[in-house]
Amino acid sequence: MSKLQELIRELCPEGVEYKKLGEICEIKRGARITKAQVLQKREGKYPVISGGMNPLGYLNDFNRDENTITIAKYGSAGFVNWQKEKFWANDVCYSLFPQKILNNRFLYYILCNNQDYLYQLVNRDAIPYHLPQIHIEKLYIPVPPLEVQKEIVRILDHFTNLAAELQAELQARKEQYEYYRDKLLSFSVVNEGVSVTWMKMSEIGTFIRGNGLQKKDFTESGVPCIHYGQIYTHYGTFASKTKSFVSEETAKKCKKAHKGDLVIASTSENVEDVGKTVAWLGEEDIAISNHTLIFSHNQNPKYLSYLFQTEWFAKYKKRKAVGVKVIDIPQKALEDLCIPIPSFTEQEHIVSILDKFEALVNDLTEGLPAEIAAVQEQYEYYRNKLLSFPRTKISA
Repeated sequence: MSKLQELIRELCPEGVEYKKLGEICEIKRGARITKAQVLQKREGKYPVISGGMNPLGYLNDFNRDENTITIAKYGSAGFVNWQKEKFWANDVCYSLFPQKILNNRFLYYILCNNQDYLYQLVNRDAIPYHLPQIHIEKLYIPVPPLEVQKEIVRILDHFTNLAAELQAELQARKEQYEYYRDKLLSFSVVNEGVSVTWMKMSEIGTFIRGNGLQKKDFTESGVPCIHYGQIYTHYGTFASKTKSFVSEETAKKCKKAHKGDLVIASTSENVEDVGKTVAWLGEEDIAISNHTLIFSHNQNPKYLSYLFQTEWFAKYKKRKAVGVKVIDIPQKALEDLCIPIPSFTEQEHIVSILDKFEALVNDLTEGLPAEIAAVQEQYEYYRNKLLSFPRTKISA
């Protein structure tokens, strides 16, 4: 029998009492500060938390201590987070301060387990959406003895720390991969001695602009298609299956990408995503939306797609991109882009190396992402199991 089972059998064999969160926890809204005010300060030590994943900015002052639970009131309303360091709580998020009968970290895990429920409490008739404090206060939560809470926290922290270690490892491997990829494709040090010819894209292939396909045209099945927005939200370096489909009638009106073609997002909301490229490796021709370019060529498609991921290309598109709210990379800029073309044998060699890195850091079915997903699934399973208690009674 595990230590937790022994504690439950000894301290709460008949179940635990459930109480309203508002009865056993103080819920405080933060103090207003605008993004303009944060930017005016320019720098600071303490993050300004509005409730979402990323800080609004940084200040040299704080109004909350470390190890505090926050819940977003507006924006990503209902999102639960754990603040590891001192911070400034903005007025668009709540901070939670439980009474002594409730372990702070235990409460955090309870709220994470009720994340979907909190999202359902958000007032979506209001603009902007918001989560009223009174709804949070009415949430019933289990209150087992502190010894039981602490043991559950110890177990769940183990999974959390393991996931964090894997994430840190993944980030380190990504940085290593990006560094090596850029060196490998620069033909400066790693590939010193390899013979390459620098050629314009227009000299090795042709560009065709996509047309007409919209999200409303998607069907459950039919002709495979790629919408430009999916290139930077769904696809990686290459693909042989599509996420979406269109009817044969719609597909007849669309430009098609063939096996080996590159599909390039020519429009985005930011410079980082514009120019994002996926090599199509499927056997079927696929329909392509507007705001995309199809590049048909006579080179290794994966090799070209990897080139479009390099820091070298990122710098090039920053110089050539146009627009403010909507960013475009002109077809002419891509046609004039000079790229290194080694022999086909060398291209295959480079691709074989980068494919291994790609699988390690990006493949959801193997490598570190798969391991992280497995730990996260295990964590959520045990969190749900450990935080489900039979009830003795519910406080009024």
